[in-house]
Amino acid sequence: MSFLWPDALWLLLALPLLVLLYVWLLRRRKKGALRFANLAMVKDAMGAGQRVRRHVPPALFLISLALMIVAIARPTSVLTLPSQHDLVVLAMDVSRSMLAEDVQPNRMVAAQAAARAFIEEQPSRTRIGIVAFAGTASVVQSPTNNRDDLLAAIDRFQLQRATAIGNAIVVSLATIFPDAKIDIAAVNSTRRGGGVPLPSDATPDGPAFKPVPPGSYPSAVIILLTDGQATTGVDPIEAAKMAADRGVRIYTVGIGTKEGEILRTEGWSMRVRLDEESLKTISTLTRGEYFYAGTAMDLKKVYSALNTRFTLEKRQTEVTALFAAAAAVFAVLAAGLSLLWFNRVM
Repeated sequence: MSFLWPDALWLLLALPLLVLLYVWLLRRRKKGALRFANLAMVKDAMGAGQRVRRHVPPALFLISLALMIVAIARPTSVLTLPSQHDLVVLAMDVSRSMLAEDVQPNRMVAAQAAARAFIEEQPSRTRIGIVAFAGTASVVQSPTNNRDDLLAAIDRFQLQRATAIGNAIVVSLATIFPDAKIDIAAVNSTRRGGGVPLPSDATPDGPAFKPVPPGSYPSAVIILLTDGQATTGVDPIEAAKMAADRGVRIYTVGIGTKEGEILRTEGWSMRVRLDEESLKTISTLTRGEYFYAGTAMDLKKVYSALNTRFTLEKRQTEVTALFAAAAAVFAVLAAGLSLLWFNRVM
């Protein structure tokens, strides 16, 4: 547990002083009380239970004060709560290496099937957008709640050459933040090592952009699936930093052969290898998570795991209200017992 206003906890030092004040008042009351014939008569009149009872309401009130002080310090804790993701962007690799059959029947078909299952399991209020990428990246389905449109977009995938993972991230961010005016044409014109056309931190008609903590944007996430390594376009790590500065988490999914292999199909051949290190770096920078799927069944399990994470997620949450409520309960209990036992409020 941590606190947003930890300096307020210094007020707890006043509690021992209140205890000393309470003891002093008890002794003062004894001196002013009517005197019985002897001390034994006083003890008999009060009884053991009565002597204990008289201290219970003040003790409960002291606990109430302690809880109120903790509430003033605004405590926070990591809690598992329902997700608030309103938008999920699926960025899917449609490079020709997705024809490899190490994942049956092939990587592309397995990825499409897993994506369909994931879409159908999402809550109806969650909007989903789809970005397809190979040598360039493009939005093949704008964010929508219409599941039929999403499934149709997945069925329309057309394989192309090259892999621009960084472009996919930037185009996904443009989908999440349409007002950022990210120049997608400029992004897709970038060649490997030719610079990163990311949007400026300041806009002519608005305030300067201020980065936020990574993973702090709760309304949207990106799921990026690829079977290879970036061969063109924006540097994926620079694109991931751009996402991190905007608080967007990226969950990366690697599919296919880790060691690399020669893929031969339709009269051409190419070497394909999964760049796990880059995918792990992307997820780490953005406070997301990396998953590896070596088979079609693994891929379905990955998407099921992602669905669970989006339904319930752990978040740093302020719990001031809980402490304030507990303080109120103890205060009411102290007053109630005092009225019940002594016909007065302490």
